[in-house]
Amino acid sequence: MDLFAKEQTNQNNLAGPLADRMRPRSLDEFVGQQHLLGQGKILRSAIESDQLVSMILWGPPGVGKTTLARIIARETKSEFFAMSAVTSGVADLRKVIKAAEQNRKMGKRTILFIDEIHRFNKAQQDALLHSVEDGTILLIGATTENPSFEVISALRSRSRVYKMEALSEKELDTILTRALEHDEQLRAAGLCLTDEAHALLLKLSAGDARNILTALELSSRLAQANEQGERVIDRKIIEEALQRRTLLYDKKGEFHYDVISAFIKSVRGSDPDAAIYWLARMIESGEDPKFIARRLIILASEDIGNADPHALMVATSAFRAIDVIGMPEGRIVLAQATTYLASAPKSNAAYLAIDEAIKTVHDEAHGEVPLHLRNAPTKLMKDFGYAAGYKYPHDFGGFTEQNYFPDKTKERVFYKPTENGVEKRIRERLRELWPKRKR
Repeated sequence: MDLFAKEQTNQNNLAGPLADRMRPRSLDEFVGQQHLLGQGKILRSAIESDQLVSMILWGPPGVGKTTLARIIARETKSEFFAMSAVTSGVADLRKVIKAAEQNRKMGKRTILFIDEIHRFNKAQQDALLHSVEDGTILLIGATTENPSFEVISALRSRSRVYKMEALSEKELDTILTRALEHDEQLRAAGLCLTDEAHALLLKLSAGDARNILTALELSSRLAQANEQGERVIDRKIIEEALQRRTLLYDKKGEFHYDVISAFIKSVRGSDPDAAIYWLARMIESGEDPKFIARRLIILASEDIGNADPHALMVATSAFRAIDVIGMPEGRIVLAQATTYLASAPKSNAAYLAIDEAIKTVHDEAHGEVPLHLRNAPTKLMKDFGYAAGYKYPHDFGGFTEQNYFPDKTKERVFYKPTENGVEKRIRERLRELWPKRKR
């Protein structure tokens, strides 16, 4: 299919998959994302008032990123072009930009939707900048990855990032019920779900509308008609359908979040063997190695911290190495980093410290910075007492008995080192210094 084909008018084509047949065509039909699309919420208001800016829709698979982009184009009467970052290049972008320039002359808006925008390299993203900035195109990018890491800052600054959430079981139930009641093929099949099968579908779909609709469609094909002409879908059929779905679609990231969760928890739990197993599962299913490496960087600070300060360096180096050598050799780098982090002593003291400090900042009034802690680059500032009385720690053996908190803020302990690894030595030093700090 032409990547730049206009939106097809007949999305309810009975020959298409159930997920396409049930694709919502308006905001009122769209299920989920009430924090963005509820009455009076930010994105809905922007759509209804036609006051849109370029945006990046960030969220897990199956939450409606593509569907929402199409609805926005329809609601705002814009010409819609779609492309995938996996298969498109700069030449494709230029074709769309040229068409958009013609549309602009006729007073018509052009929306360019880019799926998996995080897979565009820097040159491809740079090619978008001018057209996004001058309004030739309104960009809607979709990504499952944190845009902070994969979308260049210049493009992020010209776009609004909207975080989309996995669907709740209640929202999935709405989608499931709607499909059973309104899809002609399912109604003609005489389907009947047992309560157990219904509940299992909601549970195993993991917040993904595409998951639940595809599983339902596969289940309908497996169910055999009984004497009354009903096709009863029970738990056994659901389990068989989901097993087949996993084999067919695992490389596209289904169960993506379950597997990465198992991987991270195995590393956190100091089980390098289980961690390597889940790493192999992700590698074999085609997971982005940079996604894995980024999660290891987070874990190195969140779960290991100062118990082994080298962990962060190992994880960061692994990310850089993968960026240079790619796959399949990158699997060796990931294996080294994974086993090191899994075997390292653990501490979440730094993680707890920053969260507690942030809570304090939110909950309490902000005190002024004490004069002795302020910088005094000018004579006027010195005359007002800036930096007066500051004791340079290196002149006192690396420690001085002075207050570093705001004058009216109660001094407290946020960072509480554990007895694990290097942090044990840190704990002992801070215990030695604490009485002097108090004094």
